[in-house]
Amino acid sequence: MVDLRTYVFLDSLQLQMASYLSTVSKGYLPVGGQACCIIEIAPGIEINTLTDIALKATNVTPGMQVVERAYGMLEVHSDSQGDTRMAGEAVLKAIEKTEEDRIRPRILTSQLIRNVEDHHAQLINRTRHGSMLLRGDTLFVLEIEPAGYAYFAANEAEKSANINIIEVIGFGKFGRVYIGGKEAEVLECKTTVEKRLAEITGRQEY
Repeated sequence: MVDLRTYVFLDSLQLQMASYLSTVSKGYLPVGGQACCIIEIAPGIEINTLTDIALKATNVTPGMQVVERAYGMLEVHSDSQGDTRMAGEAVLKAIEKTEEDRIRPRILTSQLIRNVEDHHAQLINRTRHGSMLLRGDTLFVLEIEPAGYAYFAANEAEKSANINIIEVIGFGKFGRVYIGGKEAEVLECKTTVEKRLAEITGRQEY
């Protein structure tokens, strides 16, 4: 029995988000403007079979596949929104689920740190894969469950305001997003991200 945790369709990867995924992906790299589908399931080992199903169903390319004992995550992308949607639908059919069977995202932490100090920025920059956080920036940290929605949140953040994606972790027990930039822009993206996450339907798990 496969549990559907995250299921989300991104109609257009923003430029930073596509570049971020290309930095951390071990598969085939997406580019800005492509559509992508992110699926997270339990148990993790079943993501191997579902990757096979998605790739055979239509013309999509796998960017990320993470196989943990508890959870598995798959990201596929394509220039065609239709192909991307079809790949996701093939996975849903295979596990006998619908989009509404996914878990609704739950925000555990949503915090702002204003006027970041030099050494704090340096600590974050040592482990980041995206843009650098600079002294004086405002930092927005989002922690979410299930983890896969972190990619959705980061993409929506970039759509909504002139911000920098610092780090995105979208697999495991919890997802995390680090966003930096000018205070007004970061505040705007925080408001939008929280609103967009609240609009995602699904079952209430927590």
